[in-house]
Amino acid sequence: MSMAGNLRKVGGLRRVGGLRKVARLARRRPRVDLSHPARSPLGTAVVNCVTYREGVREPERDLADAVRRIRKSDDGFVWLGLHEPSELEFADIAELFDLHPLAVEDAVHAHQRPKVERYGQTLFAVLKTVCYVEHAELTATSEIVDTGEIMVFVGHDFVITVRHGRHGSLGPVRENLEAAPEQLAKGPAAVLHAIADSVVDDYLTVIDEVQGDIDEVETDVFAQNGARADPGRIYQLKRELLELKRAVVPLSRPVLELAGRPFPVVPPEIQAYFRDVSDHLLRAAEQIAAFDELLNSILQAHLAQVTVAQNEDMRKITAWAAIVAVPTMGCGVYGMNFDHMPELHWRFGYPFVLGVIAVICFGVYRGFKRNGWL
Repeated sequence: MSMAGNLRKVGGLRRVGGLRKVARLARRRPRVDLSHPARSPLGTAVVNCVTYREGVREPERDLADAVRRIRKSDDGFVWLGLHEPSELEFADIAELFDLHPLAVEDAVHAHQRPKVERYGQTLFAVLKTVCYVEHAELTATSEIVDTGEIMVFVGHDFVITVRHGRHGSLGPVRENLEAAPEQLAKGPAAVLHAIADSVVDDYLTVIDEVQGDIDEVETDVFAQNGARADPGRIYQLKRELLELKRAVVPLSRPVLELAGRPFPVVPPEIQAYFRDVSDHLLRAAEQIAAFDELLNSILQAHLAQVTVAQNEDMRKITAWAAIVAVPTMGCGVYGMNFDHMPELHWRFGYPFVLGVIAVICFGVYRGFKRNGWL
């Protein structure tokens, strides 16, 4: 019987009759894959719900019995995963696990800044997830970084993860933890660490991908026709890098708090693991800062190239205007129709004047050419 199916009627967990009804409803449902990366095939926000005891996944049983046994024996915990739940879907879960209303509001509505808050004996963490968006060609409107959120409620005997966005599935995290039962046996804090470690690893992966786009733009800007490169691509990279920065930088302080500040649900042996996550997060933040400075330099170099190219064009225009001024002046003088003009009645006067104009124009052209204006 699926434990996730029981959660659809979780409001009756404290009523035996309601629990039995939920169990009967769950028995009628076919077995489905609850590790779906988006919403559950059951049509609710529940993605997965598993009980762990001593780091080992227990056989699926009635949810009410699982929660009652865990709270009675004070051993093991429940890991409940949800994807974009509504207020109605989350209300009964919040009541069951006694979650703070402010944390519940943040978890449902999302768009929160990365943080770690303590509400009594419950820890509430907000993590920003990132995903690199593949694109055939970088343009001024290309989406490069897509962001989402993971909210984690950590208590003495439960972990509740609320995911927002189409990426950042926790299925691989769960599989890795189940493959290391000695780590999972350390309790809900081990799950929080595994999630944070996975999120930060995704930061580093996305940063490596963004570096490829930056290298491409840098190559185009410093190419032979770099002044004609599209500056919109540089601005787009800076905007997408800002999205990545908003996910990474604010998380530094919460992770440091998890590594050094005492929390009732985070044992000291888990805090050592958070120090490793903090080191990786610091590396990601430093790389983002370096990329931002590099993009500023690339943008300044591009603007300088545009200015130089414009000056070069203006010099060429000026040089050709000076060359054209020579025949314009000669033709203007001989077009005034005076009777007494130099060589006016000479048979070879016309070709002579044209030859003089051509020689002067050629001399001016050679002078500009020698000085690099043409």
